[in-house]
Amino acid sequence: MKSIASILVSNFRKWGVSYVFGIPGKPIVPLIMELDKQDVNFILAKHENGAGYAAAGYSLINKKLGVAIGTSGPGGTNLLTAAGQAKAYHIPVLFITGQPPMHSVGKALGQDSTFFGTDLVKMFEPVTKFSVRVERTDQFQRYLIHALEKAYSGIKGPVHLSIPMDILNDTIEEFEVDLPNNMTLLISSRLDEFINKLNNAKKPVILAGKGIHSSLAYEEVKNLAENWNIPVMTTPGGKGTFIENHPLSLGALGLGGTEKSGEYIKQDVDLMIIIGSKLSDMSLVGISSENYPKEVIHLDYDSTFIEKSLIVPTLPIIGDIKANLQLVLNKAIHRTKHDFDLLKENYELKNYSNSKFSYMSATNAMEIIRNELPDDSIVFGDDGSHSFYAIKHFAIRKIGTFFFDDVFGAMGHAIGYSIGAQLADYNSRIICITGDGCTFMQGTEIATAANYNIPVTFIILNNGRLDMVDKGMQQHFGKTVGTIYNIPLDIKKFGEAIGVKSYKCSNQLELKEALQISNLHNETIIIEVVVDPDEIPPTMKRG
Repeated sequence: MKSIASILVSNFRKWGVSYVFGIPGKPIVPLIMELDKQDVNFILAKHENGAGYAAAGYSLINKKLGVAIGTSGPGGTNLLTAAGQAKAYHIPVLFITGQPPMHSVGKALGQDSTFFGTDLVKMFEPVTKFSVRVERTDQFQRYLIHALEKAYSGIKGPVHLSIPMDILNDTIEEFEVDLPNNMTLLISSRLDEFINKLNNAKKPVILAGKGIHSSLAYEEVKNLAENWNIPVMTTPGGKGTFIENHPLSLGALGLGGTEKSGEYIKQDVDLMIIIGSKLSDMSLVGISSENYPKEVIHLDYDSTFIEKSLIVPTLPIIGDIKANLQLVLNKAIHRTKHDFDLLKENYELKNYSNSKFSYMSATNAMEIIRNELPDDSIVFGDDGSHSFYAIKHFAIRKIGTFFFDDVFGAMGHAIGYSIGAQLADYNSRIICITGDGCTFMQGTEIATAANYNIPVTFIILNNGRLDMVDKGMQQHFGKTVGTIYNIPLDIKKFGEAIGVKSYKCSNQLELKEALQISNLHNETIIIEVVVDPDEIPPTMKRG
């Protein structure tokens, strides 16, 4: 017989979960003590939200379960945004929240998480695939298995277990559970129609979305493009799914999109193959009824958003993206594969003069960042203008090296994601591109990275405002309200105050020197880039 806390942690070890993220609180102390006893690393975050983000980044990179824990009441509510972000990314994260002992439920309890207080189970339901409270020891094994099956079935996603303190301490027969890994792959019955449309298209284009990251269908998308000689553009969330020095790459479409993709979409496209995208408003910037494609093939696991935003004749290919594309490629094996030589991009750095100003162009900064970082650097883009500069100007040279969410869009999430990702693969070069607004929200998590010597480089564009909202307000209303910080964040001083080596860069030379130091990859580093507050970001086409 072993305690439920002990059994849970031994299963973490079985699943290869080496790090659990959270903040202690009385109801979850039994679980944290078991983590220590069984040598599973507990990473103390600065906020439960940051812990949830880190757990998701950890899962995203190492393809294992992420685990985040928080105490009852506010500890649990602080995890909700991280759960919503993990659901948007389709990442399997187990959120565990505490609860005072079940035998006391119905009395006045501090931080009660049942329906007598803050009902965390109900709160987590919209942002997870499964949310339940373990109220008896005999429920635990069944509920844990249900949670894992939900996390890994169909479109992956987060799940939540609320486990009261007395349940964690109770003993039951020890058991082991395997993570689901042979879930049935859904295959479409309409692949012959798919191939027929590919063969007959005169002016096709592929629009690659974030679902390609989730399904790891990078090679299949590349082979599809090359076999049928189809140009490829990416949604903002699909950035990183197709290398951008490939001759078929048009770069990004939508918010932060390139001129190449914008021009191509105007040229009477007769077939658009949408792969793994809900087609959010950020993805459809530049597409209107005047330039709709004549037909669409839409590949996704979930049909909910198919033919909702782009109302043209659509062939839905529902199921696993990777498996369906593999079958399409196998069925069409007789086609001659085109031989493409990868083109080398020439990134000329614009000669901006900084003699009159104490800041630089964000566009120029992004070009320098691309030029100095290794091609295999893994970049997490936060939500704001800074990432749309990257979507437009940071060319991808290796697939699977850029992650950005264009659906939920929680400011500051990339900070935690980068920390978890670096722990998942310590040798990879992990970069977080964020802004001063995001840093105000989640910047203290950078201290978590420093506390555990996690060598993430945080590149923070600072222009003293919530830039994307600021410029949008100015464009639509002629004035701004509540977007400018009267006392801007001095990020270098902030970084030094939390124990992080920090650099302030106002020109090309300073930025290049800081990036070269960060490429040593031996400690947490902040690179503050002071950018032009009046520069117009590539986000102004959004309605």
